[in-house]
Amino acid sequence: MSSVTTTNKLLPPELLARIERLELVSRKVFRGRLKGERRSRRKGQSVEFADFRNYVPGDDLRFVDWNLYARLDKLFLKLFLEEEDLHVYFLVDASPSMEFGEPTKFFAAQQIAAALGFIGLCRGDRVKIEFLGARNSSSPVLRGRSQLWRMLEFVESRKADEVFSLTDSIKQFSLRNTGRGICVLVSDLMDKSGYEPALRMLVGRQMDVFVLHLLSPEEMEPDLKGDLKLIDCEDDDEAEVSVSQSLMKRYQATLAAFVDQARKFCAQRGITYLLARSDQSTDLMINQYLRQRGLVR
Repeated sequence: MSSVTTTNKLLPPELLARIERLELVSRKVFRGRLKGERRSRRKGQSVEFADFRNYVPGDDLRFVDWNLYARLDKLFLKLFLEEEDLHVYFLVDASPSMEFGEPTKFFAAQQIAAALGFIGLCRGDRVKIEFLGARNSSSPVLRGRSQLWRMLEFVESRKADEVFSLTDSIKQFSLRNTGRGICVLVSDLMDKSGYEPALRMLVGRQMDVFVLHLLSPEEMEPDLKGDLKLIDCEDDDEAEVSVSQSLMKRYQATLAAFVDQARKFCAQRGITYLLARSDQSTDLMINQYLRQRGLVR
């Protein structure tokens, strides 16, 4: 598949133009290894002046403000804003349930990861995208706008076809990746063993965690009638049901409870939670909802 096709499918040129000046934002302060384009709240020794503080014996005399000393007869140290890069991880659920809906939840997840990854590349962040599954598929660490094509080709080549435990996959991710930073999980959270242990692991890594909870329109507003046999796409469990008004009310109540529990679980642990529909435009999601939630600015 050509690069042009890849771009048009995942990141249309008009979307690229609207998001390229955005920046991923962390609520935490992380120490980067290289000089990047990100302004840190941490004080450092680069070229932009930030503040003064009193001199303490042992401080580097090169940063004493001698002009101020001449006026006040006191030693003050000049502080500077330091620019730093950031680790940004995008974890995409690649289980079979993500292939549900029109458009599929998986395609929406691919597009979100690619768009946010592009923002990170434009700002010199270290970007890594991982598709969770039995054989976790990870991109190399990408840095710089020139890596856009490499990122897009990687993201578009992935498929959602592996049944796996979200907890096991997050554990493998945590063992392989030691850098701290922003971690964005894009998932429908539909794991029979539960999503809670996986999210606890990410919080334990002291990352700035965001959960984009993706559901399809068909899941949020199902249009079902009559007698049906429902088959679980991940473990082939079967259930025969007669769809009635009371059954649909129970389904909506169960779905609302599932979403509310996920939202509360995240809020109690400092995780930023966002519920999104797979048919929502990526442009709207990033420029409106994710801006409101503080992931981008």
